[in-house]
Amino acid sequence: MRKNRSVPRGTLHRLVLNSALLEGNLLGDPTERDVEIYVPHGHDGNGLPLLVDLVGFTAGGPAHTNWKNFTENVPERLDRLIGTGAMPPVVVAFPDCFTRLGGNQYINSAAMGPWEDILIDEVLPLVEGRFGCGGTGRRGCFGKSSGGYGAMVHALRRSDTWSAAASHAGDMAFELCYLPDMPGLLRQLDKHDGSIEAFVTAFETAKKTDDKAVHTLMNLAMAASYDPDPRQFLGIRLPVDADTCEVIEERWANWLAWDPLRMVDSHADNLRRLKALYIDCGNIDQYNLLYGARRMHRALEQLAIPHHYEEFPDNHSSVDYRMDDSLPFLAKALSAG
Repeated sequence: MRKNRSVPRGTLHRLVLNSALLEGNLLGDPTERDVEIYVPHGHDGNGLPLLVDLVGFTAGGPAHTNWKNFTENVPERLDRLIGTGAMPPVVVAFPDCFTRLGGNQYINSAAMGPWEDILIDEVLPLVEGRFGCGGTGRRGCFGKSSGGYGAMVHALRRSDTWSAAASHAGDMAFELCYLPDMPGLLRQLDKHDGSIEAFVTAFETAKKTDDKAVHTLMNLAMAASYDPDPRQFLGIRLPVDADTCEVIEERWANWLAWDPLRMVDSHADNLRRLKALYIDCGNIDQYNLLYGARRMHRALEQLAIPHHYEEFPDNHSSVDYRMDDSLPFLAKALSAG
C-alpha cells in the first residue's frame, strides 16, 4: 500500500549489470547485479538528470525500492516530491553494491572490488545508455552513512563524472568513528580465538545474527576497504595490534588517506567544479559523525567552497526524511542551465 496516493506513480525498471570488473573478485561476490531505475510519471527518462543512490552498510540499492511500513520508500518519496513540484523530474538509479562483508564504501579496493570504477565505468553507461538520461554536468550521487561517505569521496575524487553530491552522516574523522570500535572488535574476535576467518565463518553459518556481530563485520569491511592485504583471509588486516589494541601506524596511515577530512585540501579544486554539495548530520549521531561533519563544514568554509551544511535534531537511524531537503537541492542544481 502506498502511503500517498494523491500523486501519480513513476515507473520502476530493472536492468541487470554483468560486471566485468568484478570478475575474480577476492570476496567471491557475484558479478551479476540488479540495477533498479526510477523514471518519473510522464517521462521516459530521456534528457533528465540522473541521481545514483549509494545506500548505507548492510543494504543494497534495491532495498530502497522495497515497500516500507508507516512511511515511504524512495520511489514513493520521489513521486511526492516531483508530483507536488518540490523538485524537478529526475531519473534515479539504485545499484546493488552489496558485498560478502555486508556493505560498501564505493571506492576501489583489492579486497572489496573496484567499486568506484564499477559505478562510473559500468553502472552509469548501462543506465544512461538505456534511458538517455544524465550525461556530463547532469549526474549526481547521494547516500547516508557508508553511502554518505561514498558520495563525499566521489565528489572529492570524481567531479569529472559527478556534478552534485549529498552526504547524509557520511563517515569522516576516522579517529572518532572507527578507532573507538577497535577494542570491541578485538573482544568479538577473541570469542573465535582471535581468528577473522573463524568469526566470518561463524557469522555466515549462524541461524541469526545480532547487532554486535554485524558491527564487527562492518569494521572488518572497513579494513578490507581502506587497507586491504590480498594475502590475508578476504584481504582483511587490522590497523591495531591484536593483543594490546595499539595502533599500527603504517596501517592506520592507509586508513587515514581515505578520510575525507584528510583529502579535502588536495582535492579542493574538484569540489569547486560541483554544481551542488550537500552535507548534513544529526546532532546526536551515535557514531560521532557530527564532529567530522562540523570539521568538513569548517574546512570547506576556509577553502571558500560553496556547499549547504545543516545539523538536525536526531541521531543516525531512520533519517530518510532528510532526502526531502537533499534531493530537491541536487535536482534543481542539475536541471538548471
